Amino acid sequence: MASEIVKKTQSLTTAKDMRESTQLIMKPYANWEEYLTPAPLSIAIMGELVFISSTKDFSISANPPRDGYKYIKYPESFRACLMQVCNSGWWAFNVAHKSMDQIRLHTSTVPDYMKTVVKILFQGSDEVVEAHLPDQLENIRAIADECVELANAAEEKFTDVINIIQELLEACVNAKYFYGEELKKIERKLEESKLRKQSAEEKKQRSEKMMESVGKQLNEAQESYNKAMDSLPSGWEMIGMDLVGGLSDCVTGVLNAVTSLVTQPVKQMCDGAREVKGTYDDLRGRGGAENYIDIISIYSRSGEILKIADSIAQFIQGEDIDWKKLYDQKEKQPQSKVVSEQFQRIQDTLKSLADSKPKEQALSLCQKGNNICQQLAEYAPTGQCSKEKTEEIITDWKKLINLARAFDCESKNATNSPSITPKPPMMYKQESEGSGKKSASQRASENAHFRIEQSRAQLDKTRETYEKCVEKMEESQKELTEILITMRNCEVKEIDFNTTIKMLVKGMDAMGRVKEQWEKMVRFFQMVSNIVKVSMSKTLHNFVTTAEKTKTLSYNAKLFSKDLLYNQAFQASNIASLVHMISETYTDVSNKYLMDRVSSLGKLMAMDASKKEFELERRQLQNGCDEAQRGILQLVLKNKKAFERSADTRLKKIEGELLAILPAVSPEETKAIKEAVQAGFTE
Repeated sequence: MASEIVKKTQSLTTAKDMRESTQLIMKPYANWEEYLTPAPLSIAIMGELVFISSTKDFSISANPPRDGYKYIKYPESFRACLMQVCNSGWWAFNVAHKSMDQIRLHTSTVPDYMKTVVKILFQGSDEVVEAHLPDQLENIRAIADECVELANAAEEKFTDVINIIQELLEACVNAKYFYGEELKKIERKLEESKLRKQSAEEKKQRSEKMMESVGKQLNEAQESYNKAMDSLPSGWEMIGMDLVGGLSDCVTGVLNAVTSLVTQPVKQMCDGAREVKGTYDDLRGRGGAENYIDIISIYSRSGEILKIADSIAQFIQGEDIDWKKLYDQKEKQPQSKVVSEQFQRIQDTLKSLADSKPKEQALSLCQKGNNICQQLAEYAPTGQCSKEKTEEIITDWKKLINLARAFDCESKNATNSPSITPKPPMMYKQESEGSGKKSASQRASENAHFRIEQSRAQLDKTRETYEKCVEKMEESQKELTEILITMRNCEVKEIDFNTTIKMLVKGMDAMGRVKEQWEKMVRFFQMVSNIVKVSMSKTLHNFVTTAEKTKTLSYNAKLFSKDLLYNQAFQASNIASLVHMISETYTDVSNKYLMDRVSSLGKLMAMDASKKEFELERRQLQNGCDEAQRGILQLVLKNKKAFERSADTRLKKIEGELLAILPAVSPEETKAIKEAVQAGFTE
């Protein structure tokens, strides 16, 4: 039964399945449609600015900065400054379209490299892996580095537009063109823009630190494996596979967490000075940005803690404890000692991390597990344990499992990691080849039921989050449409300075939203590049230098290194797939709804405003932007339905294929699983 469950789980977690799961879970956060909604507004605003610049001109250089203007080229002419904004915007959208199309083409080749990586790891000897794997990983890294440059180029262009608008507004403030409440509003908007820039820098630093943490975690995993295998008495390999599975989960968890860090939204809209400060606190994380890396590192260990706690199940038979199996007469020590050492190892690792609620939870779980192991060790030599004490130990263990499951759900919720993940190929091969061997986990059935329930809760939560994203986007769409209507109802004589400034502020907001996604793209590709660099510099080095242990293990350190290499290459490929989905969406939207309008804007800028053709072109641009707004909204609603279908299909596939081979669990166990899952995802 256990081996059937393992095989069925593996069939549900193919590379294609995991790519789709990642896309589903990340959909609310890597949602390009939402960020493309302001793009037609940006173009429409620039079109109106071209129109406005044909009216009365004036200078804004009455009170210039001490060091001069950094971005504005023509402070003597407000009209020329508006044209500079439009010209920069035109370039930004052109470069973005070109870059994203190239990114789409680059990322489409990554799956082929990944197939070759798997083939080398599966079928190649140590010499083949050492000789040929670096080339394949280097191909993926080269794509990532090229895409970093492309994404950077687009991000810089949008940054240029925002910087020009920001400096233009500051120049107007300095020239005393604002008074009273209007001045306060503009100052607040400028402060918001600066805070967003600062938060983006902090996010970049966190991403870099997180990648350093990945390298450290991989080294720890290798060292922990070697220590665990060295201390493992002969014949105890079954426990060893549980422990190794936990180490593998830890590495996968931290890689998923890095991906989650990039996709999390940075920007929040706010209206008042007090809210600006509140937004800044939210952007930095209320516990402080410096704690974020530690928290993610703690959460990444949730799967490992759950597996170690679960390994105690091998000594529990129903409502009794198998004392003979627990105590090794030859070694004269309880098998629970190995489990206790793993709890202690995690505790020692966690103690050096910054204090936080997840740290308290993880330490508490390890301590509870240690206490259970100590009680088992106390009674193991004689096996003389009262019925009451036996029941107490088993009850404590069941509570530990439920708490560990809740913590794992909380971790999945925080890091957006898929609930069901594949076993690394070497580990899966080893377990599959063991003729008649039981799976590493004696409670495979209960765990499968738990993963099904966890998947259901995770997809429900993702659906709820995406629903809110779409609702927010629709509200934003209405607001943007109202702004456009107000702008177009203005006659030339009514377009005063304040109207122009309001348009500039909205333009800065809209550009900021589009730019935020380009910042994410840069982080995505830097992450892929860094994962590959870590793979080659650390894991591949460990693989090459690992000496064969004197103890003969069917799953040795070299095979473990292969699995770590696979996990890293798999995650890099997963991220590339996510980006490919995003780049296809952007290119499609840009082709249908943006580039014709951008070309129209370029034509408008070159025309004489006094001629009839100018007004005709302006009307065409307005109508085109209205059509683009409607088109993108329709795409969002279409993709929302597709997302819901995909989520339902994925859940039905997991439930249908796994439940078909699973025996029913008791009502008490079902209730405990549901409570643990709800506790984790509610948190």
